[in-house]
Amino acid sequence: MKAQTFDVKSVFKLGGLGGFTLLYLSLVGLVSNFVTRDVISKTMSLSFAFVIITTFLFGYLTARRTSRRNWFYAVGGGVMSGAIGIACLIILVLLTAPLNLQAVFVNASPALIKVLTFGKEPFTAGLLPLTGWAVVSSLTGAMVYMLPPNIRRAVIAGVVAVIAIGTLAQLLSDVVENIFALLGNKRASGALLKIFFAKKGLSVSGAAIIFVLTILVSAFSAWRKQIVAAKEQSGAAQTQTPKEIKIAVWIVSLLVILLLPNIFGSYLSEIVVTVAIYTLMGFGLNIVVGFAGLLDLGYVAFFAIGAYTMALLTSNQMGQTTELVNTGLSFWAALPISIGVAVLWGIILGVPVLRMRGDYLAIVTLGFGEIIRVLALSNFLQPKIGGAQGILGIAKPVVFGYELVSSQQLYYLVVAAALLAAYVSWRMRDSRAGRSWMAMREDEDVAEAMGINLIKTKLLAFATGAAFSGFAGAIFAAKLGSIYPASFNLLVSINVLSLIIVGGIGSLPGVVIGAVALVGLPELLREFSEFRMLIFGALLVGMMLFKPEGFWPAAAQKRELHEFESEEVEAHPASEAA
Repeated sequence: MKAQTFDVKSVFKLGGLGGFTLLYLSLVGLVSNFVTRDVISKTMSLSFAFVIITTFLFGYLTARRTSRRNWFYAVGGGVMSGAIGIACLIILVLLTAPLNLQAVFVNASPALIKVLTFGKEPFTAGLLPLTGWAVVSSLTGAMVYMLPPNIRRAVIAGVVAVIAIGTLAQLLSDVVENIFALLGNKRASGALLKIFFAKKGLSVSGAAIIFVLTILVSAFSAWRKQIVAAKEQSGAAQTQTPKEIKIAVWIVSLLVILLLPNIFGSYLSEIVVTVAIYTLMGFGLNIVVGFAGLLDLGYVAFFAIGAYTMALLTSNQMGQTTELVNTGLSFWAALPISIGVAVLWGIILGVPVLRMRGDYLAIVTLGFGEIIRVLALSNFLQPKIGGAQGILGIAKPVVFGYELVSSQQLYYLVVAAALLAAYVSWRMRDSRAGRSWMAMREDEDVAEAMGINLIKTKLLAFATGAAFSGFAGAIFAAKLGSIYPASFNLLVSINVLSLIIVGGIGSLPGVVIGAVALVGLPELLREFSEFRMLIFGALLVGMMLFKPEGFWPAAAQKRELHEFESEEVEAHPASEAA
């Protein structure tokens, strides 16, 4: 067996990468802008959390790369990696004033130096605690890697939970108050909030309780999975969940869905509505890209067609921006027409691209989306669809005489539409059409040789995807009450495609996870608005590196990736043994 050696090259490489990451976070303003934003009240600010998390992460990665399951190597590598990373920050602190770095990097300001040195004068006195915290966090990351896998995952989940809940502390405290208000027990709400939350962020006791509870829940989940796996290996028959329990779970879930607007309030309900609209579009594009393998970058076109059709049929202010007269249709009368028009245009797009694949298909669909946007903005169609002035006075949905105006009312319509789209996608995935899509995705020539009609199959995929997008566009128009061409740019298509990739291509739960991650979280973290694209890009790069199959991948994609990994292990058994 090959003797164990300490990989110094990897330590310096990861330490330098960690240092570059810390410099980047500092110079773009993520460190200096959030110094007053506490994750744990009077203990850890969000700025400090960025430094600690970065050194923890690279200490963990260093141990993973160099330890070979050796405690001495893990500890040494983690400490060295953290020291190298923090040395980059120390150099930044020492050279900012002499080199006048603020002339080049606006955020290399005295405020940043004050944060990094804990406000101490002379500032070199603050470098010692900064170095100590960084080394301790990198050491902790290395030690966490050496723990058994189940415990390691539980600890990491606990850290993530504390930081996430601390960042969203204000919103979550409002949710807790709303829950106890519904239960009619405000006194218990005050006591619970006092334990878990402070004026800014989590209390120390709340952070400790959340950390421990997360570890226990994660450990219990891992233990339960081990029991199920052991039963499967032994061939023991799995016990079926009693029917009464399943019914009870469905009833509780339905009650929670019905009560969520009252629990969330107007702001969180607005976010849920936005996420549900993107989820509805995601299910449609998932059919086109995930099931059928047709890369569509012009998906926003059907979203715009559905919205404009709804606007033209229901607006009561057509004369203000167009030469048309009001049709006076209601939302429900115009909805099937909007979906039908989107389906028709989906077929129209599908016909010219039947023989195109891959990059060529992506370019053509991208062009189609831009053509629709430019036409909506043009003076040529301005007399018909309003041009840059858009269409105003779009009718709101009316249910049993009640007009759905607020986000808390529209919540039920949008969530019902997303659930309907999920059900249709689920049923179609396992149908003959779904199997034809997946066969075509794997290899069109083989699918055609097996008797699958590619023309019919592709057109069905484009039409179904367009129907969901048109449905979402119609709801979007009714939600806003007015639409403009600027709402239908290329970024909408990119966002929908990205949420599918992040969630897991071809996965139905992955669409929901991706929508929450890429649409919901940026809305929750409005204070990070100027860093949104930075976080967005970092998330996509991290996904491609560490979890390319997505957060919740489809079974087929997961099997393919793990099969590839197992083949690599078989091809290099000596390196794995070492």
